[in-house]
Amino acid sequence: MKDSYLIHAGKIVTISDLGTIYDGGMMISDGKIAEVGDWLTLKKRFPTLQRHDYSDYVITPSLVDCHTHLLEFAPSSLYPITASTHVLAGKSILLHALMSGITALGEQICGHPNSDFAMDDYRSFIKDFPLDISFAATSISIGFDRLAHFTSITKSKSVHQSDLSDPLLVKIMAEQTDYPGENLFINATPANFTPDEVPRAGEIIYSLNELKQIVRIFHEHDKKIGVHVAGVEGIEMALEAGIDVLHHAHGISKKQIEKAALHGVKIVATPLGGTHLEPNSPKNIVELLNNNIDVSIATDSYLPPYQNVEWLPFDDQKLRGPDTLMLIANPGMKQLKENGYDENQILALLTANPAEILGKADRFGRLKKGMDANFLVAKGIPGLEIVDIEDIRKVYFRGEKVVDRG
Repeated sequence: MKDSYLIHAGKIVTISDLGTIYDGGMMISDGKIAEVGDWLTLKKRFPTLQRHDYSDYVITPSLVDCHTHLLEFAPSSLYPITASTHVLAGKSILLHALMSGITALGEQICGHPNSDFAMDDYRSFIKDFPLDISFAATSISIGFDRLAHFTSITKSKSVHQSDLSDPLLVKIMAEQTDYPGENLFINATPANFTPDEVPRAGEIIYSLNELKQIVRIFHEHDKKIGVHVAGVEGIEMALEAGIDVLHHAHGISKKQIEKAALHGVKIVATPLGGTHLEPNSPKNIVELLNNNIDVSIATDSYLPPYQNVEWLPFDDQKLRGPDTLMLIANPGMKQLKENGYDENQILALLTANPAEILGKADRFGRLKKGMDANFLVAKGIPGLEIVDIEDIRKVYFRGEKVVDRG
């Protein structure tokens, strides 16, 4: 068979109804998973296919980070670039994400005062890059002394707060967005600024009626909508307005968790930070799952880590990126294990669940027949047993080996 081969693993965590397979195998054909199962059975069925022996390793789906700011905000935050080198910096950041075991991203395009690229520009930049990237069309409010508002539609041009609810602008955003990222910021964001630079971070930007109107426009265009939100007041508004996905949801109350579960609201947890409040703790993540909420863990990178919380190992304000996904997820994943969750259920927070947020759960995030052959060869289960990206030995994207650490 052309472009077909066999993979032999000591253990495969499929995140499917097959669960975990010991001494397992996969047959890959034309970038897709053609078969998953027992190794002895597969090698007998396909005796002539090339074999890749990873019997000393664990194979899992590759990671999905469904909330990032890698192409628009990160380049100028990390490097002394100009407009002509912005794209080069962005691609180097994407390569770093790929080397971290991530093969799919949910990227927010918010508008940026020093970048005049449109969403279609970003799409063209990454056209041939070995990553699956979904874009969220977003408006953003930054909590400076004088609030600053931008949108993906108006690019580097700032807008007035009232413009954020303009039906025409919202309609264009709904049409352009790929998935329910943080399409709007209910609270002003600290972004990656220091607290003294963003004294109005957390301030509520919208009225409930404005939120309901925006949700109606997105739903009329058959699009789900996500929001940046934190704090009981903002979260209550989001739930009342019919928001589909809460990004962060820092400070969510027990009653609000029950309400979110009742309405099928999904939550993207960001243990690194990202709002004016303490981020999602391991206890919070366990509580969300205990209430049957679909939870994804994302980095929201690049961010400075939230300070003075016991589950984050950082002691400085250095901006952290996709390479921290396993590290920041580890405390919550370990606590889920202690609470009786299966390793497949736990790893889903970094794979299948964020793939569902991106609207691509039928393409990747699990290892099952018919899915894209996006998988990792690692020394343990990412996020649960390993946190160092060096322990991810190989990364495959649509059947092609794109990272090889030997």
